[in-house]
Amino acid sequence: MNRRIKYLLVFVVAVVGWTLTAPLLASYLIVKKPLANADAMIVLSGSAVYKERTRKAAELYRHGVAPMVFVTNDGERAGWSQAEQRNPPFVELEQRELIANGVLPDAIKVLDGDGLGTDSEANQAAIEIEARPIKSLLIVTSAYHSRRALRTFENKLREKGVEIGIEHAPIDDGTPRPEFWWLSPRGWQTVAGEYVKSAVYWAFY
Repeated sequence: MNRRIKYLLVFVVAVVGWTLTAPLLASYLIVKKPLANADAMIVLSGSAVYKERTRKAAELYRHGVAPMVFVTNDGERAGWSQAEQRNPPFVELEQRELIANGVLPDAIKVLDGDGLGTDSEANQAAIEIEARPIKSLLIVTSAYHSRRALRTFENKLREKGVEIGIEHAPIDDGTPRPEFWWLSPRGWQTVAGEYVKSAVYWAFY
């Protein structure tokens, strides 16, 4: 067997191996821990995916899963709005999206502080829980963020005796499918980027 054929075989084996492994890598990041009822929900910030997260939260709210929706503020702003003559903060857009999808304004609470990461958002939730009789909290986020988010919140709230659940927005609603994530830049940003973030959180949080 000459060298060219050997290289070709190695390439084919690598491609087949990656095609089989890549979906497993993506699927591992996705977890779900539904709660039939919760005292509150928290929608985690995600400027690029705020619509998928808020719509999922609104759906759960309409089904009576939780009477209150917490929103965090990552401090980011959207692009220029000609109608408003400004760059509206994503936290405002999240509230509008929730209301447009059936959440009552009085049921929305923006948590104090800047949600500059999942750990910060868990800290904000912990502070809010100290001021409210909350025994169960449902996290709403994107699919590939769900495993890290659940682990972070469970670690932060374990001593408070709060039951933690998690639901994720539908895949394909701004989130690439596990089978094909590696075929798009968006997929590498979400899946590969999440593994990098997970490693950092494992090491430091």
